[in-house]
Amino acid sequence: MSLLLNRCCWVFLLAVTGAGHCQTNLQDIKEGLGQQLYFDKNLSLNRTQSCASCHDPSSGFVDATNNASKGAASLGDDRKSLGDRSAPTASYANQTPFFHQAKDGRYIGGQFWDGRASNLKDQAASPPLAAGEMAMPNKAAVSKRLQENPAYLSLFKRAYGDAVFDDAETAYDAMTDAIATFEQTDFFSPFDSKYDRYLRGEYELNKQEELGMTLFFSQQFTNCNQCHQLKKRPMTEGETFTDYSYHNIGVPTNKALRVLNGLSPEHADDGLLTNPEINDATTRGQFKIPTLRNVAVTGPYMHNGIFTNLHTVVAFYNKYNSKSAKRQINPESGMQWAEPEIAENISIKELEHGPALDDKRIDALVAFMRLLTDQRFEHLVD
Repeated sequence: MSLLLNRCCWVFLLAVTGAGHCQTNLQDIKEGLGQQLYFDKNLSLNRTQSCASCHDPSSGFVDATNNASKGAASLGDDRKSLGDRSAPTASYANQTPFFHQAKDGRYIGGQFWDGRASNLKDQAASPPLAAGEMAMPNKAAVSKRLQENPAYLSLFKRAYGDAVFDDAETAYDAMTDAIATFEQTDFFSPFDSKYDRYLRGEYELNKQEELGMTLFFSQQFTNCNQCHQLKKRPMTEGETFTDYSYHNIGVPTNKALRVLNGLSPEHADDGLLTNPEINDATTRGQFKIPTLRNVAVTGPYMHNGIFTNLHTVVAFYNKYNSKSAKRQINPESGMQWAEPEIAENISIKELEHGPALDDKRIDALVAFMRLLTDQRFEHLVD
């Protein structure tokens, strides 16, 4: 267990028992409470699923369960329902800006692949009541489950007032706030990867990693930084490797997943257009650019988990820049890349930026992205 989790557990114990000579502050209580809620399976209908089930802190904050989809989507609390999108990593989600429209018209930020939750608190409110996820029937049922736990009764009142359980809406809002408070901690965003240590002079790149970094930040030789660079200057501390914008990059339908979850192979996931706030047909098929933090350990890749290997992802982007017949073959299937799930609105300008990459440069880019793995997940890197 990490130092932060140990700390949270200790704060939780102090808050419940009043033990110790130090007085815990409100922030500490909320963080400790949020941590307990994050791992609490009792908040799902059949008591089988928690936040951590789909955002496992031991596996890069993604779903590490071995279901039939091989991680492409998550099972619901009934252990039968299977979604149609992969669970995005919760690592560095606390760096994501609120969902908004920028001055240039682009949609930016928000949680989930389609940004439908503006912030972490809104995101935490969704899974407990989602039929295919934690499946609780309503907020009153969730409040009742919370009140089964004597420790929660004490902590919720200390953090949110004695009247917190007087109505279900107030209790539910407090629960989501506590979870979001925990998710705001450095436990989810330590910035301690080899790349971060390199920036601090604590790690020396090998030649392949150095080439990969040069290519990644190059304005001439790759298109990576078109969408996966937030800071204006390359090699800046605190980089999250996403600009949080939305694009359609022509990802094919995951037909194998559709067989498992019962949706028609002809069904099209409209991406950003499914966000209730959006009524703009030009956003159809766009999905939020994910962070590359921990990307080496958070596969399978793309919003529908269609690609297993990180090399395949780079090869997929490279197909837009290469005329070679070899580069038009999906290395995982041995067949030509499948047609896009949604063929309109593809971000061709960004995708066709830069020349074709040879195998050496593809390998170098993958080597660089492996550097973005948090220290506690480095043992998971292939």
